[in-house]
Amino acid sequence: MAQHPTAAELLARSHRLGADPRNTNFAGGNTSAKGTGTDPVTGTDVALMWVKGSGGDLGTLTAEGLAALRLDRLRALTAVYPGIEREDEMVAAFDYCLHGKGGAAPSIDTAMHGLVDAAHVDHLHPDSGIALACAADGEALTKECFGERVVWVPWRRPGFQLGLDIAAVKKAHPQAIGCVLGGHGITAWGATSEECERNSLDIIRTAETFLAERGTPEPFGPVLAGYEPLPEAERRVRAAALAPVIRGLASHDRAQVGHFTDAGPVLDFLSRSEHPRLAALGTSCPDHFLRTKIRPLVLDLPAGAGLDGAVDRLKELHREYREEYRAYYERHADEHTPPMRGADPAIVLVPGVGMFSFGKDKQTARVAGEFYLNAVHVMRGAEAVSSYAPIEESEKFRIEYWELEEAKLRRMPRPRPLAARIALVTGAGSGIGRAIAHRLVAEGACVVVADRSRTGAETVAAELGGPDHAVPVTVDVTSEEQITEAFAAAHLAFGGVDLVVNNAGISISKPLLETSAKDWDLQHDIMARGSFLVSREAVRTMTAQRLGGDIVYIASKNGVFAGPNNIAYGATKADQAHQVRLLAAEVGEHGIRVNGVNPDGVVRGSGIFAGGWGAQRAAVYGVEEAELGAFYAGRTLLKREVLPEHVANAVFALTGGDLSHTTGLHIPVDAGVAAAFLR
Repeated sequence: MAQHPTAAELLARSHRLGADPRNTNFAGGNTSAKGTGTDPVTGTDVALMWVKGSGGDLGTLTAEGLAALRLDRLRALTAVYPGIEREDEMVAAFDYCLHGKGGAAPSIDTAMHGLVDAAHVDHLHPDSGIALACAADGEALTKECFGERVVWVPWRRPGFQLGLDIAAVKKAHPQAIGCVLGGHGITAWGATSEECERNSLDIIRTAETFLAERGTPEPFGPVLAGYEPLPEAERRVRAAALAPVIRGLASHDRAQVGHFTDAGPVLDFLSRSEHPRLAALGTSCPDHFLRTKIRPLVLDLPAGAGLDGAVDRLKELHREYREEYRAYYERHADEHTPPMRGADPAIVLVPGVGMFSFGKDKQTARVAGEFYLNAVHVMRGAEAVSSYAPIEESEKFRIEYWELEEAKLRRMPRPRPLAARIALVTGAGSGIGRAIAHRLVAEGACVVVADRSRTGAETVAAELGGPDHAVPVTVDVTSEEQITEAFAAAHLAFGGVDLVVNNAGISISKPLLETSAKDWDLQHDIMARGSFLVSREAVRTMTAQRLGGDIVYIASKNGVFAGPNNIAYGATKADQAHQVRLLAAEVGEHGIRVNGVNPDGVVRGSGIFAGGWGAQRAAVYGVEEAELGAFYAGRTLLKREVLPEHVANAVFALTGGDLSHTTGLHIPVDAGVAAAFLR
């Protein structure tokens, strides 16, 4: 079916507005357009409204993200509105106003758009607008900034009554192009889509200019001695060292993925004298604190404090934060309040270093950080022209534990088995490693794609969906320095590491008398020594997080089966196999499980076989290289070829949760090789 031109026009305007972060935050705000459609029952014209539905982002909004409603039915709800104490019931009533099938669920802001007498309406959360909305004398500042063109509307929780309020404002002020909503954002309107967009941008840019020209130059106060940003290289090293500890603290109630930023505005905020006071006041705009919690955890030590001291203080502050959050919950909860969702911080600020943000996945963690950066801009603007005065704590609680928000959470799909887990896979640029990375991401994990080939790592990371799902790192596993750097990259990208797969390797197939010491050393350096070095660094991270973890070795059937002309490779695989047992015995007390997978004959897609091993093994067995996979399959009990995906399946079986009490195990993935049965 062709898209209605009014809806198409709305999408185009939404995309333009959402593309600029100065206009609104990610997934924040909503837009609408009114027009005429056809009633499919009577064939007559009917007044409709298309509005961005619950969830979604303006910049990437699609037709499926719009709700289409009958305007006459929506406005008829004013006759049955039961009053502010029961206005949440109106959200369910919106469903009876829908036109046609499909589309998004109507959001809480639907009434604002439908009741305002304007063909096009934008409700946005620009930092400049929220700065005025959250200033102590925001009403007077709005009048000074805009005159009669923009009207102040005092704070009211989003809902049907707010829609009635704004409709009344529009009617009483025919010269107005929009309003500033106290503690919240802005709303603009227009007779055409172009006029509405122009009015929205007029409000936003006028507020930006007003704050810049009227504001004081240092609204956050003077620089605090010792709180200045560390040099970039030093702060990145410190951030990587702190990240697993902080992630572990933020995951006390449930596992979280982390995000780190050392953006200039954050570092400047933390270097200034007023940052403790302002951070304690918390965020204000509902879109902000629903993702950032009402306030962050702030390390109250200078940038140069010793690392051990900083870790100890963070642990103390975390205990205090949890106690304060529980007290906040208990101050405001009643018999109808949903259970407390968790008392850990979503934002942790470290002076001189930057901001750590957390969420159920990477995108949620990243967006939480983006929202707190929005809050920093808001505080700067409000303090520049007045003082920052967010909405009252009780109102924040009403929003955070709103039954409508709880219902939205209940509608979310069940997390995938590896959700919030962070994996690092070596040799992931091709073959088995690539297949493992794909399976782990498919099951919800974030993956660090580690490979000696930068191109290979980047290609696979891109296949997996980019930085919200996977990041590439270049690492030679024989280098302690490169391994340390790879884990540091994982810490900065996702907050830590929970699952490591030792897959990197090469294969040298020669008889004993043709195997040189160089061959032997190279084989052992990459697989035996490399696995040891990676596992050692993994355990350092996992013990810092205190979240347990998994280490999986991709060993081989050759670790237990003595094949011909295979001394270096087979001995190395036996080394890896015993590392599994030794480490399982040593690190189990930390909740870290160590297991192995023993593949055999994985020819198709294998970087090792393509790199010469295939030709060598084909020569040993007297077959054509192209027939090697079929040869291996033919000698198995199941007569099936083993593919990289089958090895990936075994890795998931070991780490997906069903084998939570298994450690020290090797799983054969060889289609049945009796001589390699484990005893």
